[in-house]
Amino acid sequence: MTILVTAAGGQLGHLVIDALLARGTAPSEIVAGARTTSKVADVAARGIRVVELDYLVPATIAAALEGIDTVLLISGSEPGKRLDGHRNVIDAARAAGVAKLVYTSVSHADSVDFVLAPEHKATEEALAASGVPAVVLRNNWYTENYTPDVLRAAETGVIAASVADAVVAAASRADYAEAAAVVLVEDGHIGRTYELSGDTAISYADIAAAAGNVLGRHVAYVPVTRKQLEEALTEAGLDAGTVGFVAEMEAGIGRGVLADADPTLARLIGRPTTPIVEGLRAAVEPARVPA
Repeated sequence: MTILVTAAGGQLGHLVIDALLARGTAPSEIVAGARTTSKVADVAARGIRVVELDYLVPATIAAALEGIDTVLLISGSEPGKRLDGHRNVIDAARAAGVAKLVYTSVSHADSVDFVLAPEHKATEEALAASGVPAVVLRNNWYTENYTPDVLRAAETGVIAASVADAVVAAASRADYAEAAAVVLVEDGHIGRTYELSGDTAISYADIAAAAGNVLGRHVAYVPVTRKQLEEALTEAGLDAGTVGFVAEMEAGIGRGVLADADPTLARLIGRPTTPIVEGLRAAVEPARVPA
């Protein structure tokens, strides 16, 4: 088996490679695809072959797929611009006769009213129509998404959001990466769609308390209105499109689109998912600048 990890220059891609190696996959059986190959120099140093792979340049995808039978398609990083690139990878995988393609989607992509869902839903539909043997991993929120909030809270003592009393079933990026490694190397997953999340749903008050634990100071959750959020983002210098996107994303969270905790992730990785305090500490401490 030879496994291609796309977007390997990113954080999730790196963690998937770590998880594959930890589970006994030989470096010679892993290929790391990245748009900017310098971002995977550390991977190459571990004996893993590195290839250029740009979702929007089909020739690089076709070349990267030579000799590959299993692919991890990590969703693109630019919302609103991902679908064409995903389709390019799916088309190339079909042409190459790939035996398994694993795609990282979002929770309940086919049914929720969430600004992030349409591109994932369309990608899942394209994958199903392609006939490529596939596994869909619908990842809930990453604990690491709260890193900027926690770093700001180190100064302000506040985490503010326009999500009211919503809860989120977040898990660490490493948890999701390990699940991806499991379905990449194990048989019996093709045709499955897995809803992956943390073991428990946590409130923003819980997140603030966890942030306080990590920071060693009191942190409070302060609910704000959508208008207040938009005004704060505008004042921070964000453009109107980004302001609207972030506000709609928080509105979706407020509607409960990330609230469902599911035991599937823990079952796949064979352990409980990472508690919020541990996940935040691992994410935040390397980013903190010493006083």
